[in-house]
Amino acid sequence: MSRLAVPARDESHSRSIPLLDAVGKQLGFIPNRFRLIGNSPAALEAFLGFSHAMKKALEGKMRAQIAMAVAQVNGCDYCLSAHSYLGSNMAKLDAAERAANRRGHSNDLKADPAIIFAKKVAETRGKVTDSDIELVKAAGFTDAQVVEIVLIVALNFLTNLVNNVGETDIDFPEVYASAA
Repeated sequence: MSRLAVPARDESHSRSIPLLDAVGKQLGFIPNRFRLIGNSPAALEAFLGFSHAMKKALEGKMRAQIAMAVAQVNGCDYCLSAHSYLGSNMAKLDAAERAANRRGHSNDLKADPAIIFAKKVAETRGKVTDSDIELVKAAGFTDAQVVEIVLIVALNFLTNLVNNVGETDIDFPEVYASAA
C-alpha cells in the first residue's frame, strides 16, 4: 500500500484535476504516480511542464530507453513497470531491447552510447568522466543532445524519488528491479 495519499481523481486538489484530466486523455487513464504528485498542484504543474518540454528532446523511443535504465539504477519498481509497459506499447520496444535498456545498453548501435551515458549519469549523480562524454559525442551526439540526455535522466530521477518515497502502488504490469 502506498505510503503517501494517492487520491482518486474526484478527491484530488481542485487545481490538480484539470492537469490530471489532461494526463487521462493522453494515456486513457490517470496513473497513480500523477495522482500522487497531484497532492501538490504546484509539483504536478512543474512536473508536467518539465515532462512536456522534454518531449521535444531526442526521440520518444530513446526517452523510454533512458527511463528504464534510470529506473533500474534507482530500483524504482513503479517507474520500471510504467516505462516497461509504455516502452513496449508506445515506443514499440521488444523484450530484448527492454532487457538491454535495464542493463544500461541498447541493441541499437546508435542508441547504445546514449543509454550507457544515461546510466553512468544516474549512477554517478552526474560525476561522469571526460571519456564518458567523449564516447557519447563520438557516437554522433551533439552537446545539445548530451544536455538533453542529462535532463531526461533528471526528469526520471524526480519520479523515481517520488515513487520510491511513496512506495506508490503499481498500476501497470509489474516489473521489479530486483529481478534483473
